[in-house]
Amino acid sequence: MTDTALSIVGGLLFVAGAAFLLLGGLGLVRMPDLFNRIQAGTKTTTLGTLLTLAGAACLQPDWSLKLLLIGLFVLLTNPISSQVLARAAHRMGLEKSQLTMVDHLAEDTGERS
Repeated sequence: MTDTALSIVGGLLFVAGAAFLLLGGLGLVRMPDLFNRIQAGTKTTTLGTLLTLAGAACLQPDWSLKLLLIGLFVLLTNPISSQVLARAAHRMGLEKSQLTMVDHLAEDTGERS
């Protein structure tokens, strides 16, 4: 690809990443309970960060290997850390929203939801 095409693709990836990060912030405000907020925050920040890193790789091809390693780190740690936080909150007995119909973790552990 030419430098102009890479710049355009990189810019579009940056905008898409920023849009996902903005939607993640909106999800944190709009979701009814902690468990939904964790899910909204994790999914959007993971994808938003990966898109932003891909945009940076298009704009600075020399940094591609480092950005790939950062992306792999984010891809592995972000979902795992949110799952651990949600499980700890569940064990502490934090209240779920009344809109929550199914509690799969309580079903798996034999608890009453």
